[in-house]
Amino acid sequence: MTPEALPRPPAEPLPAAWPLPLWIAHRGAGRLAPENTLAAFRLGAAHGYRAFECDVKLSADGQPFLLHDTRLDRTTPERGPAGDRPWAELSRLDAGGWHGRAYAGEPLPHLDAIVRFVQRNGYALNLEIKPTPGLEQATGTAVAEACRRLYRGCAAPLLLSSFRPEALQAAQAAAPEIPRALLLDRLWPGWPGVARALACVAVVTDYALMDAALRAQLHAQGLRALCYTVNDPAEARRLLGLGIDGLITDAVDRFSPQAGPQVFD
Repeated sequence: MTPEALPRPPAEPLPAAWPLPLWIAHRGAGRLAPENTLAAFRLGAAHGYRAFECDVKLSADGQPFLLHDTRLDRTTPERGPAGDRPWAELSRLDAGGWHGRAYAGEPLPHLDAIVRFVQRNGYALNLEIKPTPGLEQATGTAVAEACRRLYRGCAAPLLLSSFRPEALQAAQAAAPEIPRALLLDRLWPGWPGVARALACVAVVTDYALMDAALRAQLHAQGLRALCYTVNDPAEARRLLGLGIDGLITDAVDRFSPQAGPQVFD
């Protein structure tokens, strides 16, 4: 099924180099497998995805690992804030059993393991910096420094994103060469200036916020326009008709990345 025939706004000049594919798998294949695990990445890749989004935060001893929530309660058998525990303890937790018996024992992955997986396969990675509250700057610095080390001499595409400007500012200071994107769940006052100050290359919004005017505004400012989390075919067609630059989706079994700007029910 091809996108609806919507009028496209006039194209504005944008930087030519944009390495991320149009379709990006959310938290790996975070609905079909335990989110933010290697199992989810492998399943997304099996569905043809070549770009992945995931969340990264810090352990109590400063190790970057994948987890969306501040607490362990939803996706492991444990309770309490994840950031209060050292990596040696976190690495032994079952992060897959909650999703089903087939994934029992799937561990929380260290950032290094995810990066090795995407680099060996030539995949793109959108790392959302997801700090434990109060650790925004420390997390931004640690993630950027880890990525600078891990991506030295590697051409695999990488984008750092966050809802927290403080985390992106710290990442910018630690590794200014790594591209950054501002995440928005609402268009709060002053966000365009913050995106400029952070030298962002993209803005990633809740899909419901994106319309032709916002897409044109972002492109006019030299920013790529991406959306999360697009699971409905009608919304995907609407956004593709606007000329969006990236769609982050859970529906890896419903949207074919090989089809380019096409979606199916």
